[in-house]
Amino acid sequence: MGRSVINEGVAILLIAFVSSCYNRPIYRSGGRFYQIGIASYYAHDFHGRKTSGGERFDMFDLTAAHQTLPLETIVRVYNFENGKSVIVKINDRGPFKEGRIIDLSLGAAKKLGMVEKGTARVGIEILRFGGK
Repeated sequence: MGRSVINEGVAILLIAFVSSCYNRPIYRSGGRFYQIGIASYYAHDFHGRKTSGGERFDMFDLTAAHQTLPLETIVRVYNFENGKSVIVKINDRGPFKEGRIIDLSLGAAKKLGMVEKGTARVGIEILRFGGK
């Protein structure tokens, strides 16, 4: 059991290094997808509005916006700055600010401990692809 934890940690560090050099999605064995970059969050201005997936945005839910991942995809987001992680559902499109890879709901941003700063360097791991 300890060996797999070490291997996972090494894999994440390697992915972080490679992504920082190439700034693109990385696919590793087993079909897992990782992407490294900057996360931000959105909240009050969008609360109650319809998402790209057709549901109402609830800033307290654990959801996120991504430019290319299929809607309904479930991802784990790792905050490299403090070691926290959260599982979210992709239900919207964005972010639309250059250099950012994911926009989190306020609820998800709180779990990652990034609300005060507003952004964080993160890794995204796909746990289950969506179908919308």
